[in-house]
Amino acid sequence: MAGGITDTGELYSPYVGLVYMFNLIVGTGALTMPKAFATAGWLISLVLLLFLGFMSYMTTTFVVEAMAAANAQLRWKRMEKRKDDEDEDSSSGVSDTDVLLQDGYERAETRPILSIQRRGSANIFEITERVEMGQMASMFFNKVGVNLFYFCIIIYLYGDLAIYAAAVPVSLMQVTCSVTGNHSCSVGDGTKYNDTDKCWGPIRRIDAYRLYLAAFTLLLGPFTFFNVQKTKYLQIMTSLMRWIAFILMIILALIRIGRGQAEGRPSMAQLSGIRNLFGVCVYSFMCQHSLPSLITPISKKKHVNKLVLLDYILILAFYSLLSFTAIYCFRNDTLMDMYTLNFTNCEIISVAFIRYFLGLFPVFTISTNFPIIAVTLRNNWKTLFHREGGTYPWVVDRIVFPAITLIPPVLVAFCTHDLESLVGITGAYAGNGIQYLIPAFLAYCSRKDTQLVFGSGTVNKHLSPFRHTFWIVFVLIWGFSCFVFVTANIVLSESKL
Repeated sequence: MAGGITDTGELYSPYVGLVYMFNLIVGTGALTMPKAFATAGWLISLVLLLFLGFMSYMTTTFVVEAMAAANAQLRWKRMEKRKDDEDEDSSSGVSDTDVLLQDGYERAETRPILSIQRRGSANIFEITERVEMGQMASMFFNKVGVNLFYFCIIIYLYGDLAIYAAAVPVSLMQVTCSVTGNHSCSVGDGTKYNDTDKCWGPIRRIDAYRLYLAAFTLLLGPFTFFNVQKTKYLQIMTSLMRWIAFILMIILALIRIGRGQAEGRPSMAQLSGIRNLFGVCVYSFMCQHSLPSLITPISKKKHVNKLVLLDYILILAFYSLLSFTAIYCFRNDTLMDMYTLNFTNCEIISVAFIRYFLGLFPVFTISTNFPIIAVTLRNNWKTLFHREGGTYPWVVDRIVFPAITLIPPVLVAFCTHDLESLVGITGAYAGNGIQYLIPAFLAYCSRKDTQLVFGSGTVNKHLSPFRHTFWIVFVLIWGFSCFVFVTANIVLSESKL
């Protein structure tokens, strides 16, 4: 619907929603986790992985709860507006029947809100409208809080899209240019190349990169102009490829271990590796910003928290199995930052198809996430400028907002593919705020507003299992502590340089 804030779109089953969430969470962060495990030690890595997975699940339930509270308030406002309109109509012409019914109407008006609410309490908190995090912030935060939210979410999402837009062409450039340079068996051998080096005849590596970037933009950019549900079959197909890739890497590592070819001797704990591991784990569990786009279209939400928990259990199992097989199969100094590159050597895998499939796997992963992130950013732009009761012209709704979402990250990727500093900012600061601080504040403020509007006895049917205030305080303390920890590490690292 042109002019609306956001569209719920086509409904899908809970299992399709599980596929979407798995695809969103398990991305490039999973492929950098084995190296992070090796540098931090297996015991510290396992404990931190489980703890951060638990924290991410908790804040995910906070966001779902806030979505339900926002739906209830929007529904209540429409009921109030409808009642006011009926009062205006009745006041324009008072009949004898109106006089006879006046006493009964006044008695209904003086009933507590809670008694009125109980009649429809089963449905008032249903999540039927897509309320993006930006709109929830506008409903539950003050002006300062709303501005801080948008500053955080826009930095993170633009950074994410720029990283994705650069990473796919870089991966394609490295694989294809290595093939033409007769390095097809040693893509991961650590060889450094300059952007001005030749790739195909007169075509330089930087030229190949920009050609791939143009193709990436033309193929995936149009999804920004539609709903995320338009990628349904792409999501299912790439999810299948994702499972195949992870299972392949785990099996291949286990085969080498079983044959006695394992070279890994991982340590139990190395404190110097915690900083990198923390950043990888936070990035690897990021999904809170896209939950409204994923949860709202699910047709049956009765057990949505159990569905999310199942997703997290599956993801933790994959992360743990992948990382442990990797650190015992390969030596620490041979593990690549992108784990798939360890399987592009002929000595590891003799089958060329498998080498290329795993080498290009990050391309599939990132390409699947790009439309979801883009649609989320587009919807947050729409809610930022939305005014109550207003609608957008078709051109603004369907052209302008998608364009301001897509063009900036593509331009950044065109200018540079060295996004190390951007990754550090988005992951350590904006990512921390989105995953921990914003969900905790949303849960706290939405609970206060719900009690104020509906009464203290009203229960949100999607209330988080972590309903005690202690958990909100715990998340806030943890989030602010992470800010201090990351900042201190950056300052100490810079002083050593």
